[in-house]
Amino acid sequence: MSTQTFNFTAGYQELEKIVAELEAKEIDLERDLPKYERGLELASQLQKRLKEIENKVVNIDRKFNETNAAD
Repeated sequence: MSTQTFNFTAGYQELEKIVAELEAKEIDLERDLPKYERGLELASQLQKRLKEIENKVVNIDRKFNETNAAD
């Protein structure tokens, strides 16, 4: 799943669901290991997307400040 097609909200909701399922019951390693793995994948994708957004915000702020400084 590329970051362009990754839906942050849907990914976050899926991760929340996985966490709730794993916290709400006794863990069965065979059954729950794929859920745990998927949760880690989602967490990584979410973190990557947040970093991309943070970088965009920093660039927007920089451009704004440069424009205002030139005025």
